[in-house]
Amino acid sequence: MSEEEILYKREIKPTAVRILVLKFLMEFDKAVSLKSLEENLYYCDKSTLFRTLKRFKKQGMVHTIEDGSGMTKYALCLESCECSLNDQHFHFNCTKCKETYCVNSLKIPNLNLPKNFTLTETNLVLKGVCANCK
Repeated sequence: MSEEEILYKREIKPTAVRILVLKFLMEFDKAVSLKSLEENLYYCDKSTLFRTLKRFKKQGMVHTIEDGSGMTKYALCLESCECSLNDQHFHFNCTKCKETYCVNSLKIPNLNLPKNFTLTETNLVLKGVCANCK
């Protein structure tokens, strides 16, 4: 499936920048920060990149990760993802290289919250050393 088709499937109008951002995200098996996008797509303006990520998140194409680095990171969602609580998974942050990876095989378990508490989002980050750094 082409980048344009992927964008159309998520009801996102394909523009040159959106296609570039999608291609960039598809190249990696890790989450990336806005700063990383800026450095690699230096010919694109920061606000356009940010708006693109914001649109991707709104349409369920990416999810955000707060890994403790102080920078929000973005990772592509699986094609079947609907960004519901059932789709949420663990993330792994390497303490050596500082990269953050989605661990899609580890789903966040159902939690029995106290009465009248409503869960809307989770952010569970495992920390350790990744396979590349071991």
